[in-house]
Amino acid sequence: MMTEGWNGPYLAIYVAGKGRVQWLVDVTAAAALRALLGHVTETVDPDRDCAERFRQGDRAAFDTLVRRHQRGVWRMVRRYLKSDADVSDVTQQVFVRAFRGLAAFRGAASVRSWLYRIAINCSLSWIRDHKREQPAEIDDHALVEGPVAPGRISETEDGVRLRGAIAQLPPKQKLVLELRVFDDLSFKEVAELADCSENTAKVNFHYAVKRLRDILGGSDDARG
Repeated sequence: MMTEGWNGPYLAIYVAGKGRVQWLVDVTAAAALRALLGHVTETVDPDRDCAERFRQGDRAAFDTLVRRHQRGVWRMVRRYLKSDADVSDVTQQVFVRAFRGLAAFRGAASVRSWLYRIAINCSLSWIRDHKREQPAEIDDHALVEGPVAPGRISETEDGVRLRGAIAQLPPKQKLVLELRVFDDLSFKEVAELADCSENTAKVNFHYAVKRLRDILGGSDDARG
């Protein structure tokens, strides 16, 4: 898919049958563990300069944003859609829409959370328009890119177990935890995407982590 005015570096890096996102290995096991230990930090918006340069006519600045965020946007869309091919199509739609709208971006949110909001909206629109075409639910094991090297087997198993525990969380807690940990968003960004206050996001994150420790039989000694 191409769009008038932009045919930048978007690459369908995840293709059906080839590019399973490693939620359970590279993200779930590592990033969620970091969250449970409290090793997550607030970040400043590194994309503000790119957005400003784009508004001043530097189209290459948008290409930089695509390279920085295409994987994250793909992961966000993948939470809503089941087919990797559909996810790639919707991901490109996200950047087409972002290209058309970035000139009007005024920085009320971070560029990343703005992109993720577009990703959510595009995903929900796709679901609405293709409701009867949705495939059956995919087992979490299918999301692990395979084959897995022997040294990563235990990590994969831990990831699957953790994903099962996360699935048991209340919806708001699950959303906040995933945005905070998997996407490495600040609480301010999480609050924007979860439609709640920053304090409410922090409270939901706290209870999500506590609940996960209970489910997984973790110790309260491992506090963040």
